[in-house]
Amino acid sequence: MTDLGQSRQGRRGLAQIAYILLCHKDPVAIIEQAERLTATGDKVAIHFDARAPLAAYQQLQTALQSNPNVAFATKRHKCGWGEWSLVAASLSAVRTAIDQFPRATHFYMLSGDCMPIKTAEYVHGYLDDHDVDFVESFDFFQSDWIKTGFKEERLVFRHWFNERTQPKRFYAAFNLQKRLKIQRKIPRDIEMMIGSQWWCLRRRTIEAILEFIVERPDVLRFFKTTWIPDETFFQTLVRHLVPDTEIDCRTLTFLMFSDYGMPVTFYNDHCDLLLGQDFLFARKISAEANELKKRLGALYAETGLEFDVSDEGRRLYKFLTGQGRIGERFSPRFWEKDATIGRERSLMIVTCKKWHVAKRLLDRVGSVSNLPAIEYLFDEEATPLPDLGGIQATLEKRTRHRRALMRMLFDYYETDRLMICLDPSNLELFRDFYADRSETRLLEIECLYGDTYLEGHARRVGLASDTTPKDAFRTLLPTIRNGVAHESELIRDQNFPEFHRIREKATAEENAGPLSKFLGIDRDKALDIAKTDYLFVD
Repeated sequence: MTDLGQSRQGRRGLAQIAYILLCHKDPVAIIEQAERLTATGDKVAIHFDARAPLAAYQQLQTALQSNPNVAFATKRHKCGWGEWSLVAASLSAVRTAIDQFPRATHFYMLSGDCMPIKTAEYVHGYLDDHDVDFVESFDFFQSDWIKTGFKEERLVFRHWFNERTQPKRFYAAFNLQKRLKIQRKIPRDIEMMIGSQWWCLRRRTIEAILEFIVERPDVLRFFKTTWIPDETFFQTLVRHLVPDTEIDCRTLTFLMFSDYGMPVTFYNDHCDLLLGQDFLFARKISAEANELKKRLGALYAETGLEFDVSDEGRRLYKFLTGQGRIGERFSPRFWEKDATIGRERSLMIVTCKKWHVAKRLLDRVGSVSNLPAIEYLFDEEATPLPDLGGIQATLEKRTRHRRALMRMLFDYYETDRLMICLDPSNLELFRDFYADRSETRLLEIECLYGDTYLEGHARRVGLASDTTPKDAFRTLLPTIRNGVAHESELIRDQNFPEFHRIREKATAEENAGPLSKFLGIDRDKALDIAKTDYLFVD
């Protein structure tokens, strides 16, 4: 253990932390986390996603209402990855913490899957010894913090839609602005910075940020339509308002990314490695790592512990994965044959022979929820997908590594619920996904198939061409119609659990029930989706 670490042992310190806890699921785990952090005298301000079920939020409030060290954000936001809503949620929780906890000296951003890897005694001593703000804050344009994808496009174009839940609208708006050369300037005197959203800021810095956004509404308007502002907003304003000598350009939360860009998840056998890192918390702890969560949960309240900080996590991870090593110590690589989606996750499959109908449903669901949705990724090569190290490059690779691909998509979207489309002919894929440890739900959209549609389908699958005579079409149509019906029957014969069906000839009220159960939403929202008047139009 370092001398600095030894000096922290045995003293509580003057720092009092208000943890800013952003979460959207698993109220039981959030209750445990809040009680653990406040047991040593610290505070917690919780923002629980407004998209989450009301019953889950009420469960949180009921369990924690008697704890004076817990406060709930006065305004809840419907959060979406990459959106301003995440910053708005952070600000809402921060304002609550400022008002409710006047003695808090530090404000530390956490998520629901973060856990301490040091004791409260160590954490407070560390903050006492470092009178700085901890935030990654690198030059947006000069640094290489952004590895792939949009860079200056995040700023100079306005982004009103969510790329993950409304990709068509997102890219349509982007391409229109690009084509018309509609660009905007960065606000005057602001130097754009970027970095991790997991920061720990001093009270005077938080107060300065809140005063600044009142004085500079132009800056606030700018960030509201930038893309992924949680990686730029606090990072930029801290650097603008605080002298460089009072900024430690790092995060105190340990997180790693694999060699193909996915967040590394920590499991039971990572405990010693985590305790040895020069960080105070770690992110992302696997939902299945019960022993690790138990050990880290008890750690925070302990006293008198010494930590041998070697900080070798990233180096060791890079070495072992570079050697092609396979094992539980490090998260599975995508080419492992036994890849699994994950026990705590829900894969929601929409199947329909009329692809445009299923795509419309996904688009409509995305407009009323924050559920990530991907179209026919195992049927259409051109389906937009994030760069996952090449596994997504071809249909053949996607199908061969299908479970690993899905796991990586869950990790990429940082979600435990993901919706995809599959053609009804993919019976093998249905069976394989249902055989996984994850929960699988299936929604069949039963459509009416007119002769015109079936003729187009025959051309798409190569049974006919533009030169096929009408008489030949009339001969083919019964066969094609029976084939479509047979695919549907084969799916139903599997007796899959969590199987639901909506029908074109049913009323919106009749379809609302299956939609509500499939999506896990209340009936009113499901009815709103079912009433989409253009859903079944050819």
